[in-house]
Amino acid sequence: MERRDFLKKAALVSGTVIPASMMSCREINDLKKNTGFAPVSRRSERLAIAMWDFSWILRHHRYGEFENWDQVLEGLSLRGYNAIRIDAMPQFIAANSDGTVKETYRCVKDGWTPALWGNDYTTTIRPREALLEFLPKCRKYGISVGLATWFLRHGAGREDIFMEEGGLYRAWLETLRFLDSNGLLESILYVDLLNEYPFWHGYDWLKKELDERSDARHFKMNNPEAHIPEFDNTKNEKFNPLQKTFYNEYANKLITNLKVHFPALDFFVSLDSGMVLKNMDISKFSALDYHIWYAHRGSIPGLSEIGSRDQTLDLNHIYANLLSYWNENRGELVQWMDNRLKTISDTAAKQDIPCGNTEGWGPISWYDHPELDWEWVKISAEICIDLALKYKNYKFICTSNFTHPQFRGIWNEVEWHQQMTDRIKGQS
Repeated sequence: MERRDFLKKAALVSGTVIPASMMSCREINDLKKNTGFAPVSRRSERLAIAMWDFSWILRHHRYGEFENWDQVLEGLSLRGYNAIRIDAMPQFIAANSDGTVKETYRCVKDGWTPALWGNDYTTTIRPREALLEFLPKCRKYGISVGLATWFLRHGAGREDIFMEEGGLYRAWLETLRFLDSNGLLESILYVDLLNEYPFWHGYDWLKKELDERSDARHFKMNNPEAHIPEFDNTKNEKFNPLQKTFYNEYANKLITNLKVHFPALDFFVSLDSGMVLKNMDISKFSALDYHIWYAHRGSIPGLSEIGSRDQTLDLNHIYANLLSYWNENRGELVQWMDNRLKTISDTAAKQDIPCGNTEGWGPISWYDHPELDWEWVKISAEICIDLALKYKNYKFICTSNFTHPQFRGIWNEVEWHQQMTDRIKGQS
């Protein structure tokens, strides 16, 4: 119904009735522009984007911070955000290997360490039903949606798709077909096929294949027909040339195959600052989502202790040391970030695609605690947003990876969010 309504409105704008079956992908995307939605590669304005990962569904329960989707989406819009990135849960949308579709999953909470993202309690989710309800609400509040996946099990007991060679492809193909059949692709900003590729995700088949290539000579013995690339001098890098070849070929084949079915959508895999950009072939990417934090500078004390959420630690002392280091080394750290953002922008520009980040800027892990505050998170964001805005192709920018209602200390800073999102969107 929503798709038919969209086409009716688009026809009224143009004064012509055009059957959807006769419209090209370009024409569809032009019409999306007229109604305020378009893929990220075709957007001219900057987007203030929030990363809501899998929290949007795993905390959608009684007493959960996402219990009322209208309320939190209205709150996000009030803070000036006009885009979000969510885990579409394709690993649970797709049918089982025997072809049966499971509607309900019980996600078991493991342990009682406070969860930064995801479920703080064991909960039950209905992913298909959730997408059908949630995505129209995003459109209602003028919020474009980047679909992503961390491809995690979430204690749900499902195993098959995580070890399938074609599991990730099948999961996305079935998910996008499901959304398309319900008229829910019009406000999709992009599809991030795997979070922080090829590092931080739960697609075990991919991890196994990379691990098997960690010893190229041994791999050649077991696969005599395999081509083994020349070894280079990058001994300090995480992956060898054989692994690099594999993860580049896999990502680009995945994008190419899905583009056949959904040519109007934007596809890529997101990266983090552990990835050396020159080693990643982004020639098939529609955009570059590169997550970067000062934490990845590798020298800021206290970040691992804070991230551990160990309640026996003296966070007063740890945080004081962190701030002292930041104040003493701020100039060097800001220059490091500026150099990295220039590399990201230059890399995207070579492919003529937009870039941005849905996660960043100071710490990777932070939370509400009596001995912590959010000042360093906010200060680092203010600096980095201005650095990113120097580059015209930075088109989607976050304020941090804590833009969820469960991080009350920063969520409640409504005016600060408005100032940052106005700056990102060029309204201040």
